[in-house]
Amino acid sequence: MEIVSVLKMSNTITPKGESILLRQACDKFIEAFHSEPSAAASAPGRVNLIGEHVDYCEGFVLPVALPFVTLVVGCYNNTEECNVISVLASGQELKTTFPSSEAAKLSPSPPAWSNYVKGVVANFPVAVSGFDAVIVSDVPMGAGVSSSASVEVAVFTFLESLTGRTVGLIEKAKLCQKAEHEFPGMPCGIMDQYIVTLGKKDHALLIDCRSLEATQVPLQTGDATVLVINSNVKHQLTGSEYPQRRAQCQKAAELLGLSSLRGARREDLEVLKKMKCDELVLMRAKHVIEEIARTEQTVKELKARDYDRVGELFYQSHDSLSQLMQVSCEELDQLVDILRRAPGVYGARMTGGGFGGCVVSLVKKTEVENLKRSILSQYNGNPVFFECQPSDGARNLKL
Repeated sequence: MEIVSVLKMSNTITPKGESILLRQACDKFIEAFHSEPSAAASAPGRVNLIGEHVDYCEGFVLPVALPFVTLVVGCYNNTEECNVISVLASGQELKTTFPSSEAAKLSPSPPAWSNYVKGVVANFPVAVSGFDAVIVSDVPMGAGVSSSASVEVAVFTFLESLTGRTVGLIEKAKLCQKAEHEFPGMPCGIMDQYIVTLGKKDHALLIDCRSLEATQVPLQTGDATVLVINSNVKHQLTGSEYPQRRAQCQKAAELLGLSSLRGARREDLEVLKKMKCDELVLMRAKHVIEEIARTEQTVKELKARDYDRVGELFYQSHDSLSQLMQVSCEELDQLVDILRRAPGVYGARMTGGGFGGCVVSLVKKTEVENLKRSILSQYNGNPVFFECQPSDGARNLKL
C-alpha cells in the first residue's frame, strides 16, 4: 500500500500556477538579460473531449483549455535581433537568436523548436523590432495536449502587449495556425489555436471548423470529472502519418465531388464502396463522417447531463480512431481497455493526433484515486494523471 501511495503521488501532476510561473520567468529574464521585462502573456494547453482527426475535414471538435499554461515575458532590446530562452519543465534551457522581422524576412531554420516562435513573429501583422524574451511552461510536452499551439498563441499575445497592436481572437488563431503551417511545417487544423485563444473557464468549446463559428458549452459535471492519463509514450514516426491521413480524407471528398468530408453522409460510404475506392480511403471517410456526428451528439448529451451516453460516445470514438483511422497504439488501447473494466468510469478515448500521448476519460470523482491505483497496477508503462478543470484562454498578464 505504501508503494502504491508513493507511485500515486509521483504519477500525478498539478498546474504550477500562473503566479509561480510568472515569477520564474521574470527571475530568469533578469538573470539572463540584466533588465526588467515590460510585457507578459500566457496561453493554455488543451485537451480535446471528442472530434478527432476531423478538424482538417471541416468537422466539429469539442476541446477544453487546460489549467496548464505557457508564459512569455520580455521587452524590446534596441537591436535588430530577437533573443529567446525557453526553460523546459526539467530545468533545461534552450536558446535561440534570429533577426527581427523589422530587419529581415524570416524563414524556417534550426533549431526546430525556434520555428514555433519565428513563425509567429513572421506572421504578426506589423513588423517587430528586436526583443529579449523568456518562455516557461508547465504544459506537458509530447502528450498530445498542444504544447506547440500554447507556445504560438502565448508568443503572439506577448507581441500584442509588446507592440500595442492587437487583432481579433479568430484572426489571432488563424495567424498562429498559418505560422505552424509555414515554419514547423505541420499542416494542422484550426482547433488547437482556436481553443487556446478562445477557451473559457468551466466550458468546452464546440468549434465548427468550416465556418469557424464557436459555441461555448457549459461543462459543470457535478460528481464527475475529466481525468487525463498521459501514456508517457510517443512512438517515433516517419512524419508522413498525419499528412497521409489528411490526404486520404481529401481523396474521399474529391471522389464524392465535395470540397471536404464535412458535407458527406453515411450513405456516401456506399457510394465510395461502389467506386471500389482504396480501402484505407474508405476507412478514413467512415471515421470522419461518424466522428462528426458523435461530436454533435456529445454536446446534446452533455447539456442533458447524460454522462452514461457521453461515455458510450467516447468509447465509440476510440474504437474508430484505433480501427478505422489507425492512429492509436498498443499502450493507448491498453489504457482504454483498463478503463472500460473499471468502476466509476463513464467512458474514455485517446485524444490528440495519436501514436501515443493521452487518454481522456469522464469518471466519478469518488473513484479517481481507486482508478489511478488500478491503472498503475495493470498498465505496462509509466502513466501520469491530471484532472482537467476547463480554463480560460490566452491573456495578457500584469507585471
